[in-house]
Amino acid sequence: MTMQALVLSQYNGPLELTTLARPEPLPGQVLVRIAAAGLNPLDTKIRAGGAAHAKHPLPLVLGIDMAGVVEAVGAGVTRFKAGDEVYGMTGGVGGIQGSLAQYAAVDANLLALKPSNLSMREAAALPLVFITAYMGIVDRAKLQAGQTVLVQGGAGGVGHVSVQLARALGAHVFATASSRDHDALMRLGATPIDYVAQNVEQYVAQHTGGAGFDLVADTVGGATLDASFAAVKHFGHVVSALGWGTHALAPLSFREATYSGVFTLHALLTGENRAHHGEMLGEATRLAEAGHLTPRLDPRRFDLRSAEQGYDAITDRSARGKIVVDIE
Repeated sequence: MTMQALVLSQYNGPLELTTLARPEPLPGQVLVRIAAAGLNPLDTKIRAGGAAHAKHPLPLVLGIDMAGVVEAVGAGVTRFKAGDEVYGMTGGVGGIQGSLAQYAAVDANLLALKPSNLSMREAAALPLVFITAYMGIVDRAKLQAGQTVLVQGGAGGVGHVSVQLARALGAHVFATASSRDHDALMRLGATPIDYVAQNVEQYVAQHTGGAGFDLVADTVGGATLDASFAAVKHFGHVVSALGWGTHALAPLSFREATYSGVFTLHALLTGENRAHHGEMLGEATRLAEAGHLTPRLDPRRFDLRSAEQGYDAITDRSARGKIVVDIE
């Protein structure tokens, strides 16, 4: 049996619609008929050959996030059955086939049942961004109700989910963003901060009386991570999934604060602790069904034949929300 998939044969080359053998689920795996694939900025870096940490050799199929329907289960899988609607962060790195294909055989530990109140497109937008947010805010920082949280880049993919997660946990949430996104952040329950109009000292003074925030969740990196070290409270915590480059730790040290890095790809690349991915997405399902979590999607529609245009929307920064490709 065969399927259609988008294959990249050379870096910076075209994504070619190709007929491949349909995979069969190995023990512990689930065969999913993919309905929607979420695109991520990391995909564009892999495509350009500039994401060595993703370890995705050519030829490759991109697509880290997916939602779809279980077609069959491999030996030993008891959590899912044929017909279940599922979603997950299941491939597109480490030589594992990605979601820009009609089918994928994936580790059952990486999956959870799709939120019943979200469409396939909405579900496919969530896995990487929610897992990244959860690993930082819950696993690393152990956020408590009543604490203050600053989300750097609150309107972005990880950012807007971080805002919703922190709000659901009972935190007082602030978020930096450009002025055009302030209304959207207020609808999510965050106090918006215009990082262009105010520097870090000014917004820390305005919103915390100069004390700083209990937790700063950085989703931007670079100079914004340096600003995060200056925005955190004494004995507070900074978390980032973008801790690249060289950063001065003195501002963090003077506050006796702590820093945690998040490497979202670790479980996919190493096979370690994959069950926690399924657990985190189970929590995402609970939050979504309770009305506390809604992904922001770009309204444009793409399929396997036009997926390259979806990536263009990421690279030219015209995307207004998550880009999702319809597979079915």
